[in-house]
Amino acid sequence: MTSIPYYCFAAHSSISIILKKTKLKKLLTAIIFLSSATCATAQEKKVFTPDGDSASLPDVIISALKFPEKKKNITQKIEVITDGYIKRTNAQNTGDLLQSTGNIFVQKSQQGGSSPVIRGFEASRILLVVDGVRMNNAVYRSGHLQNAITVDQNMLERIEVMYGPGSTLHGSDALGGVVAFKTKSPKLSNKKDTLFFSGGAMGRFSTVNLEKTGHVDVNIGGNKLAVLLSGTYSDFGDMRMGNKYPNKYPNFGRRSQYVVTVDNVDYIINNNDDRIQRNSAYKQWDFLGKLLYQQNDKISHELNVQTSNSTNVPRYDRLQDKRNGALRFANWYYGPQKRNMYAYELDQNINSTTFFKAGASYQDIEESRHQRNLNNPSQLHRYEKIKVWAAQAALRKIYGMHEVNFGADLQLNDVKSSANTENINTGATGKLDTRYPDGKNRFNNFGIYTQHLWKLHGGKLVINDGIRLQSVSLRSTLADTSIQFRLPFTVLKQNPFGVAGNIGAIFMPKADIRFTAGISTGFRAPNIDDVAKVFESNTASRQLIVPNADLKPEKTINAELGFTKAFEDKIKVDVSAFYTWFQDAIAYAAFKFNGQDSVIYNGVKVGVKASQNVAKARLYGYSAGLSFTPTTALNVYGSVTYTYGKYTRPNGLKIPLDHIPPVFGKAGISITKKKIYTELFAMYNGWKKIGDYNPDGEDNQQYATPDGVPSWVTLNWRGQCDVSKNLTVQLAVENITDRNYRVFASGFSAPGLNFLLSLKATW
Repeated sequence: MTSIPYYCFAAHSSISIILKKTKLKKLLTAIIFLSSATCATAQEKKVFTPDGDSASLPDVIISALKFPEKKKNITQKIEVITDGYIKRTNAQNTGDLLQSTGNIFVQKSQQGGSSPVIRGFEASRILLVVDGVRMNNAVYRSGHLQNAITVDQNMLERIEVMYGPGSTLHGSDALGGVVAFKTKSPKLSNKKDTLFFSGGAMGRFSTVNLEKTGHVDVNIGGNKLAVLLSGTYSDFGDMRMGNKYPNKYPNFGRRSQYVVTVDNVDYIINNNDDRIQRNSAYKQWDFLGKLLYQQNDKISHELNVQTSNSTNVPRYDRLQDKRNGALRFANWYYGPQKRNMYAYELDQNINSTTFFKAGASYQDIEESRHQRNLNNPSQLHRYEKIKVWAAQAALRKIYGMHEVNFGADLQLNDVKSSANTENINTGATGKLDTRYPDGKNRFNNFGIYTQHLWKLHGGKLVINDGIRLQSVSLRSTLADTSIQFRLPFTVLKQNPFGVAGNIGAIFMPKADIRFTAGISTGFRAPNIDDVAKVFESNTASRQLIVPNADLKPEKTINAELGFTKAFEDKIKVDVSAFYTWFQDAIAYAAFKFNGQDSVIYNGVKVGVKASQNVAKARLYGYSAGLSFTPTTALNVYGSVTYTYGKYTRPNGLKIPLDHIPPVFGKAGISITKKKIYTELFAMYNGWKKIGDYNPDGEDNQQYATPDGVPSWVTLNWRGQCDVSKNLTVQLAVENITDRNYRVFASGFSAPGLNFLLSLKATW
């Protein structure tokens, strides 16, 4: 019998203390033994903590300033999710990948959804960027979004998460932070007149939703030209929730009934297995193509084409809604979520002190919403088509110890909104009020900025400062005034102007210690979704949200402190704290529409609300991380994040701010030895009491227990083994205890016990 190496016994003993004398101890012993016996001879690999850093203070190069910069020279907290971590995690989608770090909270309203939350901000208050192109557009809403999952995690080279306002560099929307996705680039051949071929393929199966994913990518590189092509297809079945319920809430989240339509007749069916979330399945496919032309050693050009598409995605939370004691909807689903992006980037090193970047992009996006009430033949269809043109340019100049970035960017949004009813029995169509005005909807941004780094005392003291000026224009017109829901206007328009800035300092008295302090401001200009939207809010008391052109930009002022210390390259401590003043916050509030506080909508009398600058808020919190790497093989780590926030209304009333997650984090132990990687870790969330929910926002208290969302802990294991130079096998057991839980603000229960198998081949 192959003996178990010493490091495995050490890991086993450590975890045994945590687990005490549970059955999980036997499972862990078997897992470690199997991993060790299979892969006892191979090369050592460098150990990384979950945020992608080694145990010492890293000198990681990132692109947070539009140009590569060392992480240690940036005041704001930044997490870098590396290529190695992405491959080891092997998440089902990009949202799950972000959540797996234990440092980013992610909300879900359906299986095909993932809405990141950073420092109490979510959706349109978080900026998503892919390969330098803004994903946020004119209809990004303040509720929950699923756009992050349209980026293929299998082609990501890294993710950079900037915490706190990023408006100086990125403009509007970056109130809580920036999530920058960087996809892989084509590789050139380093041998003259010889083509370089490489690629990979992956297949993955998960039991919890019968996931079947396949991926392939191919790179062909010459000396000056290289092309990279990839495709991913995923088939996700209905998700099974956990089976171990809190004693007080034995029915929490159970899917006891669902609707089936046969020959246009709706039937309410009793679920024969109420742990399976019926009508949550969907499929998704993603393609990426890049062409690199290395003109010379100073100039490169890159063309980037990305497309993401899906089947219909059921809106699972709405499918649970009831009216008069019975399920309300026969169906409620998002149509195929389509994102097409075409981008060009020029990268030029003019000389050793001057660097230039420029780019242009076009995005063609389609989304739609479809719903039908139970036993009602009228199917409602609403469609949005968004076209986004953008251009940007940036110049970096180095003057001794000074680095100065100058930049300008432009984004033009065109939104076309349409809607119709359809009788499922006769096929007859009719008019329906659109989500946004059905005429021309334009939303444009133009900004200029400068960002400065000043390195003093041999780099021990670094000053960051910068400023941005931003002009925004919005114009929305109503073309058809004969729809059933009459709006008292034909044109909505705005032309706000924003200013953002930042200043901060970094003090590094020694190579293994770092102090940071900084102040930054953020702003978010109201977009088409804020100003011109008409929709029925899914709160406990039904409300109709109506347009309001009298909105001002939201503004934040953020102060933060940070401390990082490494002890003899074995222990790393990372702590950061922030305090944010949130001014002119946009929230839903009671509103008079045509002089009335209620209207008849879809045959029902509902109250009227509108987005308004009715509140200011205070947010504060902290995050802390600890990693211990006694040897190159063993790493023990943990992290925790806490956020608090409350609105103050004009009348002085204080209510909880929505989007504030409970305390959450991650802790675990990993072993990297030769050809094996194995990790045992716990994910955890604290209680979110019902009294801490925002009563009028997007916290979805109707999908929680009467007391709120209970705390939860899941235990998980994953392992990886390089069977050969070109073949890797990955195994995982997630939610080992089969815990039943929902993430705060989610109307969709999290996965139960899951077994995952993945095979990866490279060439």
